[in-house]
This record gives sequence, structure tokens and C-alpha cells, in this order.
Amino acid sequence: MSAKIQKTLVRQQEKVKEGQFYEAHQQLRVIASRYTKSSDWASAVDLLSSGASMLLKAGQGASGGDLCMFLMDVYGKAELKPDTTNKARLLSLLREFPDGEPTRKRFAGEVIGWSSKLGEYPAGDPELHHVIGTLYAQDGEAIEAEKHLTLGTSDSPAAFSALEYDWYTSDEPSTAPLYAARAVFPYLLVGNLRAANKAFLLFTSKLSSSNPGLGVQEVGSASSDLRVYPSLPLLNFLGLLLLAIEKGSADVFKQLKSHYASYI
Repeated sequence: MSAKIQKTLVRQQEKVKEGQFYEAHQQLRVIASRYTKSSDWASAVDLLSSGASMLLKAGQGASGGDLCMFLMDVYGKAELKPDTTNKARLLSLLREFPDGEPTRKRFAGEVIGWSSKLGEYPAGDPELHHVIGTLYAQDGEAIEAEKHLTLGTSDSPAAFSALEYDWYTSDEPSTAPLYAARAVFPYLLVGNLRAANKAFLLFTSKLSSSNPGLGVQEVGSASSDLRVYPSLPLLNFLGLLLLAIEKGSADVFKQLKSHYASYI
């Protein structure tokens, strides 16, 4: 970051400390516009990211969010790639939004769109999906969290299963299979069997450890192990479904579907 930009940020920080949020926001915008007109992308990025962070930390979600959106416009025009540095800058800003600030959702969407367009993953960068999904989970926005954790990293199944288990605990005990399914089926739909298995294992492990009175039978074979829950047939269906998919047997699937038809 140049000395000139550092001086600009110091001046705007003083305005923020004095409560002159609007003035700081507008001046940062004007100066950033000058940099973009001259295609000085590095200076525009430095100014906007630092300025947005300054305002977000001061609780000015709308103003900080506006600069975040401006920053994404610069990322696009400069054709910046989703490398470690560029992603880290955005993830830091995502974490700084005040709770409940609606602009964050728009910003998150722009971040994923940028990584999809200029990165190697058509559905968006997995690391970005994971962090965004985790933030939504922390805010109790389960539906939004699910969308992103489905397309996340190898760490996402743990966050996904924890999200669904926490949600389940506010419902009836018999609904456990429905919440486990919410973590399993999205992964199956995107062809990620490993993540589906991991999410299922973590969910059922938490269910067993938190409910010592729940009947569980361990069934093992030379090729696989399975926990059977006599009181939760749909949970058994999910476990057997994962085994059937792993074996790639259509006949096993048809038998499974027929056996559990009355529960599905």
C-alpha cells in the first residue's frame, strides 16, 4: 500500500472516529473512482478494502457494504483471479459485517459469482462457499448455509452436520432422520458421496453420544459397518442408501426402496 493511500485512510479514520460516517464514505468513493478511471486497480483495491473494513468495524454496515460492492466491481474489471491473497481480503470483509446487515448477502453472492467467472470452479470457489456457509450457520440462517456448505471444502460436512443437529434439537426426537437427510441428500445430488458419508457419520455419532438411552445396534461385515437404530427406521434407510450407492448396485437400491416404502 502506497504512502499516499495510507495518508488518505488516516484522514478518513479521523472522520469515522468523529462520527462523520457519510463524509468518510463519500470521500473514499470519490477517490476510488479516480483510481478506477485511470485503471490503477491495485490502489483502488487497497483503498476500498481498507475503507470498507474501517466502516464495517464502526458498525456502518450499509456504507461498508457499498464499498465492498464497489470492490467487487474493481475485482471484475481488473480480472483478478481467486488466489489466496484476493480471497483472504474478501473473507476478512465478510467476517466484519455487523449481524443482520442485508448487504452482506449481496456481497457474498458477488464474491461467489466472481470466483465462478474468473476461477477454476464453475459453481464457485469451495473455500469461499465454506466460509460463507459457516457464517450463515452462525447467524442461524440454515437455508442459506446449506446452499454454500454443499459446495464447500472437506471441512464443510462437519459444519453441515453440526448445523442440522443443532436445528434438530429444537424439534421432536423422532425427526432426527429428516435433519440427517438434509445434510446427506445435497451432497449426493452434487455427486459427493464421501462428504455425504462423513456428514451422516458425524450426525449419527452426535445423536448417539447425546442420547445414551437411544437403542443402537452395530452391524458389521468384511466390507462395511453400519449402526442400526430400531426406533428410527428412516435413519437406517439413509445409512443403507449410502452403502447401496457406494456399491453401485441398482438391485440393492430397488430392494431398499421397496422395504422402506411405507416410511418414505
